[in-house]
Amino acid sequence: MSGRKFNFNPGPAVLPLSALEQAQKDLIDFAGTGIGILESSHRAKEFDAVFQETKARMAKLMKLPADRKILFFGGGANLQFAMLPMNLLPKGSSADYVNTGVWAGNALKNAKLIGDARSLLDTKGEDGVYRRVPSASEIKVTPGAAYLHLCSNNTIFGTQYHEWPDTGDVPLVVDMSSDILCRELDWSRFDLVYAGAQKNLGPAGVTIVIISQRLLERCADGLPMMLSYKQFVAKDSLGNTPPCFPIYMVNLVLKWVEEQGGVAAVEKVNRKKAAALYDLFDAQPDFFRGTAEKGSRSLMNVTFRLPSEELEKKLISEATAAGFVGLKGHRDVGGLRASLYNAMSLEGVEKLVEFMKGFAKKS
Repeated sequence: MSGRKFNFNPGPAVLPLSALEQAQKDLIDFAGTGIGILESSHRAKEFDAVFQETKARMAKLMKLPADRKILFFGGGANLQFAMLPMNLLPKGSSADYVNTGVWAGNALKNAKLIGDARSLLDTKGEDGVYRRVPSASEIKVTPGAAYLHLCSNNTIFGTQYHEWPDTGDVPLVVDMSSDILCRELDWSRFDLVYAGAQKNLGPAGVTIVIISQRLLERCADGLPMMLSYKQFVAKDSLGNTPPCFPIYMVNLVLKWVEEQGGVAAVEKVNRKKAAALYDLFDAQPDFFRGTAEKGSRSLMNVTFRLPSEELEKKLISEATAAGFVGLKGHRDVGGLRASLYNAMSLEGVEKLVEFMKGFAKKS
């Protein structure tokens, strides 16, 4: 489609063109009903078919264990920061949190408002910057902890877990908002995963929660319906009107992943995209300085600096004019960031790399 730019925004972020084109059609007439998807009742059989298909497609693509329940919430990951301890941190128990950046830290802050949540490990550097995630061997869970919470990918600092700790009987809970479905995982390792859709799964407005049966059985009773995992499972996420359009879009994105050959095929492309930028950094370290330690480099969010802030502003300006949008780093850390979510094409990244090479040569 002419006029489309290469979208490197950190979220809301790039979506597959095929999904956008299908949505464009369904905004007017959804499934032959004569009304648009935005107008459809969540009780209509046509939407229910999409709803059930979305769950089935997600379970198949991720190869989820049979006992996992897929739930759809509003409120983003921020709501899950509070829901987790409300449901899973009873009085007299404690929960372990590993702080690797802003969102992991916010999850811990919220949990402390509700129960005994403890910072098991914090990877902040002396300069206040998070440049790494801990190795699996560094994470020693507290025996009997209610759960261990990690944030798998840190959008602001460009770091990502590439191995998972052995938590024994302690349930592993992971915020995968910015890297869900970017690579194949052994989903039996995780008891609860949550992810805002607006980075790798769809538009803003829906958060996916995947919870195991054993953890569901530990959830507190007596919570308000909108804050209870148990009640959401019992009502199949339909206790109130769900975020229908975002769920519909998630299904289209999942369908696109299928068409690429599944998660393994998408991961292969993701690794090529990330390597194209990191190889440039390693080849020209005096000009492009990656901010994450090599062992913690993210596949999804590539963060870097130039020799001066003036050059950074100039690159962002010229890149935007050339059709590469969203490269400005987070306001808390500055610099630059290229977000390489699944729907960003390898072609887009390769063209960005060529642009950056040319910029460095003339600067």
